[in-house]
Amino acid sequence: MLKVAVPNKGALAEAAAQMLAEAGYRQRRNPKDLVTLDADNGVEFFYLRPRDIAIYVGEGTLDVGVTGRDLLLDSGAQATETVALGFGSSTFRFAAPTGTMTELGQLQGKRIATSYPGIVTPFLQGRGIQAEVVRLDGAVESSIRLGVADAIADVVETGSTLRQADLEVFGEPLLSSEAVLITHGETSPEFEVFKRRLDSVLVARTYVMMDYDIREEHVDEAVRLTPGIESPTVSPLHRDGWVAVRSMVPRESAQKVMDALYSVGARGILVTDILSCRI
Repeated sequence: MLKVAVPNKGALAEAAAQMLAEAGYRQRRNPKDLVTLDADNGVEFFYLRPRDIAIYVGEGTLDVGVTGRDLLLDSGAQATETVALGFGSSTFRFAAPTGTMTELGQLQGKRIATSYPGIVTPFLQGRGIQAEVVRLDGAVESSIRLGVADAIADVVETGSTLRQADLEVFGEPLLSSEAVLITHGETSPEFEVFKRRLDSVLVARTYVMMDYDIREEHVDEAVRLTPGIESPTVSPLHRDGWVAVRSMVPRESAQKVMDALYSVGARGILVTDILSCRI
């Protein structure tokens, strides 16, 4: 039985549950449930604080976990990122009162408030900056106004919270984070099945299936526009001189590809979502 840690709340929880459901796994119905057993798929899910997940996986108590890259690195746990899951994106940045700091060197000798000392301290040491790192559990934006710190280091998504506190980011980002799948030590056949399912969801979210009809003399030109993962499927039509083509196309460029296909003579162009796949 594969034991998997899943965020119990916060920004990662809902997206993680959605992805696992798309991968065919049973998820909890009651948000207060701490454990869900999916016996049919040989998986047991444990709903934990996102910040604690890397610790449980790193110690080998649980086999697999879904957490943020920032939380993994901050924990210092002996766990390894295996797959970036494509949701929960954020950037870790330094910020200070508007107009006071423009470069990292100005942090020398300053006090920096953060909830992620495991990320900030090595980052500063790697750049030869000596500063006092003040650990806070949350609401670091208030630390400067309250006289606890001169600058902060925190996760930035939209920046609206910083602007409300009259703060602005400066310097290079410390880290780009997103939800990741983590493991500890050697993986098992059960894990490989689990990972393959999540990979299939990632592919299904990234690509669409495109079908179109085109005259045989234009097939080569059309196939260059839709090369697919390995090769498109080309089938003869009842209409003489025409073929049907099916190919996977990146979702973000699908509309432009349709325009280009129409220009080279393709007709009956259809785009459909892919629910799941194995590549």
